[in-house]
Amino acid sequence: MTRRPTAQPQPFWKGRELEDFSKAEWESLCDGCGRCCLVKLEDEDTGDIHFTSIGCKLLDGKTCRCTDYAQRRRRVRDCVRLTPHEVRTLPWLPPTCAYKLIADGDDLKWWHPLVSGSAKTVHEAGISVQGKVLASETDVPLEQYPDFIVSWPGKFPKGAK
Repeated sequence: MTRRPTAQPQPFWKGRELEDFSKAEWESLCDGCGRCCLVKLEDEDTGDIHFTSIGCKLLDGKTCRCTDYAQRRRRVRDCVRLTPHEVRTLPWLPPTCAYKLIADGDDLKWWHPLVSGSAKTVHEAGISVQGKVLASETDVPLEQYPDFIVSWPGKFPKGAK
């Protein structure tokens, strides 16, 4: 008797809209890169968004995680709670963001913990801010923020696609 291979269940993020995810599924889509927790500057004339290498006061640059995730919106006035609407409309979400990838109909990349099975691959692939956060917003005067503008958060690192 020949056995037919059993079809593997499709990962939960495939073939579904962002609005259809449970809270746990939604939270698991975050790869922990920390890019969205970098200070961003908007050019008043052009509307262009510029990332900096300055981290939010709650960002741990080593773990790339928020040090007070549960209370972040109380402690950081402009912290954005991502929702499906924000994912589709915010101009500053990095191209590597899992929420953005899924909203755009793409799949998660090999380094995403849900694909790789390891939280370390987001760092190994150079996606995360680990080792790239040069200061906290509490340590840099506002007028010096432009000195910290960087382009890498808005790009895919080579070899990460």
